[in-house]
Amino acid sequence: MARILIVDDDRSIRRTLEKFLGGEGYEVTTAQDAPGAIATAAGNDLLLLDLGLPGGSGFDVLAALADRPEPQPTVVVVTARDDMQSTVKAIQLGAYEYLVKPVDIDRLRTVVKHALDSREERGHLVELAAQSHQVGDIIGKSAAIRDVWKQIGAVSTTRAPVLIRGESGTGKELVAKAIHVASADRDRPFVAVNCTALAPGVLESELFGHVKGAFTGAIADRPGRFELAGKGTLFLDEIAEIPIDIQAKLLRVLQEKTFERVGDAKPMQLEARVIAATHRDLAQMVAKGTFREDLFYRLRVVEIELPPLRERSGDIPVLVEGLLAKITRDLDKEVRYVTPAALARLTGYAWPGNVRELENVLTRAVVLAKTDVLDETLMPLWNKLRAGAILDISRPTLDRKIDEYGLRKDES
Repeated sequence: MARILIVDDDRSIRRTLEKFLGGEGYEVTTAQDAPGAIATAAGNDLLLLDLGLPGGSGFDVLAALADRPEPQPTVVVVTARDDMQSTVKAIQLGAYEYLVKPVDIDRLRTVVKHALDSREERGHLVELAAQSHQVGDIIGKSAAIRDVWKQIGAVSTTRAPVLIRGESGTGKELVAKAIHVASADRDRPFVAVNCTALAPGVLESELFGHVKGAFTGAIADRPGRFELAGKGTLFLDEIAEIPIDIQAKLLRVLQEKTFERVGDAKPMQLEARVIAATHRDLAQMVAKGTFREDLFYRLRVVEIELPPLRERSGDIPVLVEGLLAKITRDLDKEVRYVTPAALARLTGYAWPGNVRELENVLTRAVVLAKTDVLDETLMPLWNKLRAGAILDISRPTLDRKIDEYGLRKDES
């Protein structure tokens, strides 16, 4: 019979969970504060842990358990804190799962079963030092975004390559930065390379650097992005756009952990962690022969997929709140309210440009606002000329995206 410890300062929650889990056949005990949890954790198989506790936080409990020798109970956080920073930190400190109150009872039953089933195979995540940095502004309340937070927490404790997939405007670079800032190397460089912004002829030099005289115009030695990243993070955005010959060289660098500047035979050590991102379907490109299969699997040790905004429209109100705080701060303008009609218009729109487009629409509205209220007249949507201007894409490209994603059309 599995033994479960419930730690919560709310007596009614303790009783409810105790009754439910006892009815499921588990042996259940309870604690109401952090010292009690730490004192009674040993000998239990599973710990359901609130974060807001008397005598210390749930993070203190997680940290204390991480310092103890095995075996320690598997920890499932059950808390009212629904934010990215808490989720990432809990996962980093070894939590198996992060559930937000009020918890669906069927979901809890499933999580408890899976946690206990995987207990023998589970490896503890490494505890990181307490963080003074924010890990990013990846805003949302949907299950999909919470899963992204958990993945950030898990991969930030390793230096394995990560591939981030998602449509343009979904926040791939934000995720890469969040992984970096949440890692032990957060004080080292974060170097981003937009592979679409560099011509094929200069991409190799930009990545690996060159020595004086390597080619016409190489008037001095120049370090590349791999070298500049040092022991930090190198972020390769839109990796699918790298030419096939550079793909082969990149593969060799990832395999051998060394590279050479263009025109130089002296090997240099690769110390940076590599994170790549793309909006393209790399598996499909592999099938067509336009992307190397071996490089695909080398980059895809861990894969994080970001959902498009149209698939998480329930996140739009909280995104609007978070983005408006940033926009008004940057523009030094007082905008306090969004009318229900304006919010309904934003929520009902399909957002082919995702969060980036939403931020641009809100920025325009704030700039044009005459009062501290944003209403629907400041947010005209689905005019294709305006949408193309906001997204910085042509009308044919916008039409192609509308067809590709099956979006509702407005021929205005």
